[in-house]
Amino acid sequence: MKERVPPGQVVTNKFPVLQYGEIPNISLENWAFKTSGDVEKELTVAWNQFLELPKAEITADMHCVTKWSKLDNKWEGVRFKTIYDLTKPKTSAKYILAHSFDGYSANIPLNIALNNDVILAYKHDGQLLTAEHGKPVRLVVPERYGWKSAKWITEIEFLNKDKRGYWEENGYHNNGDPWKNERFKWQEECPQK
Repeated sequence: MKERVPPGQVVTNKFPVLQYGEIPNISLENWAFKTSGDVEKELTVAWNQFLELPKAEITADMHCVTKWSKLDNKWEGVRFKTIYDLTKPKTSAKYILAHSFDGYSANIPLNIALNNDVILAYKHDGQLLTAEHGKPVRLVVPERYGWKSAKWITEIEFLNKDKRGYWEENGYHNNGDPWKNERFKWQEECPQK
């Protein structure tokens, strides 16, 4: 049986709130989600239209680079694969950059984003997301540390080459795999054996 907690992590029942700036107060009437970049068809949907997209539910663990792990999170939203299919990225697209309302961004290789457990969530444990946890929509990428699960998502940009997001530019590892303990940028330059 596969271990559930990566090296250096401690399980918590709480759901800590971490972000790099202020928690935005986003009006659902004014919020929109869009796709851009190397795509055949850009997509723009308002909140009510987003809720009409095919719904998915997943249960996944979340691991934070600050060393906490919260197990068995129940997320509800739209699979990233659904957005991919609606947008029809060009074959040149190999990465995504998730953009948040507050200017934050996180990069993910497209092959990881296409995993069946990657979701644009609007509910956590049966309740609509609170502002602290990403209302109205949060990207959830269970195979990466939590900073890749960007909150307050407004746009997914498809890219033909990697572009580092906010934390990747500010000292965090570009890949962020918790099972490989990929926490900091210096580990890319001096990988552990």
